[in-house]
Amino acid sequence: MSPLLRRDKSKSPKPADRTVTLVGKPGCHLCDDAREVLVRVTAELGAAFEEKDITQDEALYREYAEQIPVTLIDGRQHDFWRVDERRLRAALGA
Repeated sequence: MSPLLRRDKSKSPKPADRTVTLVGKPGCHLCDDAREVLVRVTAELGAAFEEKDITQDEALYREYAEQIPVTLIDGRQHDFWRVDERRLRAALGA
C-alpha cells in the first residue's frame, strides 16, 4: 500500500483524548438506552462522557429536538436515536 494511502494512526486521537456527549432530555427512554451504552464504552476506553439536556439549552433544542438522543464525539454529531456500539468504538479509535 502506498504510504500516502496508509492512515497514520499516530496522529489519530486516542480514546482517552476524546469526549463523548449525549444530548437528550429527562424521561426519554431512547436517551436512557443510549446512556447505558455510552457510559459502558467510555468507561472501558477511558474517554470522557458528558450529558447535555436540550430542555435547558435553546440552541441545542432548535438543532436536535427531533433527533434525540444525539451522540457527539468531540462536539461533532456521530449518531442519533440509537447508539451502535461497534460504530462508536470504531469512531473512538478502539
